[in-house]
Amino acid sequence: MDQLRSTPKTASQYTCLPLLQEGQMSERAQVLREEVREMMIKCSNNLPETLDLIITLERLSLDYHYKDEIKRLLHVVYNSNHYDGDLRVVSLRFYLLRKSGYKVSSDVFLNFKDKEGNFAHADIRSLLSLYNAACLRTHGEALLDEAIRFSRRYLEGRLEDLESPLVEEVSSALETPLFRRVGILETRNYIPVYKKEPTRNDKILEFAKVNFNLLQLLYCEELKEVTLWWKELHAKSKLGFVRDRIVETYFWMSGASYEPTFSRCRILVTKITFILTIIDDIFDTFGTTEECMQLAEAIDRWDERATPLLPEYMKGFYLCLLETFYSFEDELGPKKSYRVFYLKETKSVHEVKRLVQAYFKEIKWRDEDYVPETMSEHLQVSLESIGSFVIGCAAFVGMGDIITKDTFEWILSYPELLKSLGIFVRLSNDLVSTKREQTAHHSASTVHCYMKEHGTTIHYACQKIKELTEDSWKDMLEKCLVLTEQPSVVPGTVLNLARATDNIYKQGDDAYTSSQIIKDVISLLFVEPIKE
Repeated sequence: MDQLRSTPKTASQYTCLPLLQEGQMSERAQVLREEVREMMIKCSNNLPETLDLIITLERLSLDYHYKDEIKRLLHVVYNSNHYDGDLRVVSLRFYLLRKSGYKVSSDVFLNFKDKEGNFAHADIRSLLSLYNAACLRTHGEALLDEAIRFSRRYLEGRLEDLESPLVEEVSSALETPLFRRVGILETRNYIPVYKKEPTRNDKILEFAKVNFNLLQLLYCEELKEVTLWWKELHAKSKLGFVRDRIVETYFWMSGASYEPTFSRCRILVTKITFILTIIDDIFDTFGTTEECMQLAEAIDRWDERATPLLPEYMKGFYLCLLETFYSFEDELGPKKSYRVFYLKETKSVHEVKRLVQAYFKEIKWRDEDYVPETMSEHLQVSLESIGSFVIGCAAFVGMGDIITKDTFEWILSYPELLKSLGIFVRLSNDLVSTKREQTAHHSASTVHCYMKEHGTTIHYACQKIKELTEDSWKDMLEKCLVLTEQPSVVPGTVLNLARATDNIYKQGDDAYTSSQIIKDVISLLFVEPIKE
């Protein structure tokens, strides 16, 4: 990742296109946006056409331009007939409605089973739609579990016989179901596939290209800002051992909120996540137990006057930590600076302090070679140490007026949705890190706890943890579907954090630590514009 490594780069090297070209693209985007809006008005009486249009706009990351129009169309779709004999239409309808929070029953798929109770064979595109729809299953939906097994087995068996662009579509689905893909990465990958579709709309295709390139310009500007911040932090803290992962951190967090309106959110949550990475490195690898105790004490005090408590090499970082939080209040302004309080405080307990206390607990486990007796005991600590509560809160701190104090009070109640996200992130992390960390002295993972609790081998424990990770998706989706008291951006952001995390870990390794895994993807997203 040498060409993307942030430390040697200057800020100007993240500029992708000249300003004149950017202006021309913006003007063209405005024209195309209105032309596509006209298409949406004309297609509202045709259900298959409406479904195809909505899912295309979503996959091309154009849907945020038409939130009101899509909301209206989905209402029409919900009240329409089901096209009971068309598996592809029924699957698309189920997928889009459930994804948008509508209560829809999986019983609509019973019509596609034969007299023996087995799913009937259908064309590839219909089974692909069934597979993607079934992956929005929740607990107890045996019909969707069966649909996944049937459609996946059939798609795998036919993969070698398929031609482009269908082969790319099926391969992508088998690797990651559509619902679980990171939106902006899906767009970058889908544009060349959509270009090959005989039913493509050239206006939509052109708009998708221009819109992506404009987003890329914005991401480049944000990368410049976080890179300059990191270089300044690095110079002040003088922590030579810190992983240089600011680009990877931004890549990870941008997957959770890709829309232009969330620019401040991406920048703020990238800084928070990177700071947590530094603290984690100190506790996990570089700090002695005594030094970690000193850092925990200083963070507990949260005051510049606590600096003398620290060893010399930590003092600069500690001051940068405080300074960064103070800067958030300035950036948010007087009307929103209160949000930083929620990032720091939970019933008079510091949110970052809770995280550090969990780190320290794990240090004690490591030093004492202690393996918790149960997964439950482990998760009481490791749900804090994985940082999902802090990162989730940070994501909302940087958002617009749609986020209110009610949302932060909900976060500080430690809701089940965020717990489910934390379990998903923790288990995903442990699955890829356990084998790598066998060669070093680390605290016990959830894999080790499962082995101890159930008396199993590491291979079997990893298989069970993988199943529990899959269950976490069901948990999150269930919680999202009933979370009606918060704006839709709240459950949407939580699911996006899960998608972004899944993308980091899905290759069977930690792409954040072994960053060469995502080198090409980062280049596609931030360096290479889509050519006309």
